[in-house]
Amino acid sequence: MDQTERRAPNRRATVQPVTPGQRAAQAERTGGEPTLEFADMVPYDAYVQASALHKMQHPLSSDPGEMSFLMVSQIMELYFGLTCHELRETQRLIRADQIWEALAPLGRAKLHLEGLNAAWQGLRWMSPADFNRFRNLLGEASGFQSAMYRQLEFLLGLRDPTLIRPFRRQAEVHAELSAALATPSLWDDVLALLARRGFDLPADLLDRDVTVEHDPHPLVEAAWVGIYDDASPDNHLRLLGEALSAVAEEFGDWRWNHVKAVQRTMGAKVGSGGSAGLAWLQRSMARVVFPELWSARTAM
Repeated sequence: MDQTERRAPNRRATVQPVTPGQRAAQAERTGGEPTLEFADMVPYDAYVQASALHKMQHPLSSDPGEMSFLMVSQIMELYFGLTCHELRETQRLIRADQIWEALAPLGRAKLHLEGLNAAWQGLRWMSPADFNRFRNLLGEASGFQSAMYRQLEFLLGLRDPTLIRPFRRQAEVHAELSAALATPSLWDDVLALLARRGFDLPADLLDRDVTVEHDPHPLVEAAWVGIYDDASPDNHLRLLGEALSAVAEEFGDWRWNHVKAVQRTMGAKVGSGGSAGLAWLQRSMARVVFPELWSARTAM
């Protein structure tokens, strides 16, 4: 169960549904002016929890730029969670062989990743001198430790069991990551779909240990070459391939934007969490999301 699902009961208990007829009657009573009096909290705040959101920023310094760093980080966390939500819905539909319907959440995921990439713009002002004014106060805190980002990586098929070790003392978070690691990725579900559609994929590929990162396979590549050979408008697998490619591109852009942000603000210094910083990020970009979708293009 994700955070949105856990909060849903409180939201439903606070926000009262309004029918179109009630809205029309309300507009007639007020002459089209907005309602300004409410018996309880403002309904927008009850739904969005804006008051709670704006109380979640606790800078560690008096430097005014730290608020940008903190809030952009929080915005990215929300986008990680939202993208995970869309990819899980995509998985549900693909497992049900509803390819056409799966294109909608994939399209939304792509747009959310565009928003995630745009969030980097809010940090382009930050030079090493700007970051150094509060960096030491962060201690060992690092984006490397984002559990929701790990969830997103796991969903996209980038899997490394060692990366959940930092969360061992956070029992709930560790359990959620362990469960995500043991669950097939979106790419695993796509491969299972291709097998159900008659493509010749080996059993050891379909029944592999999903906690281990997928190794590209020539038969998967061949399947995508065959799919793209059919340019008919009702070839939903081809549309699925393009939608998956768009998601992978946006995710790759986010990783590249992360590299550029680190270069701009700290060069090749050791990362806050003890990693090699820039070198670690550059190595991580070599891990490809949905690899056969890209290698197949050479053979098309």
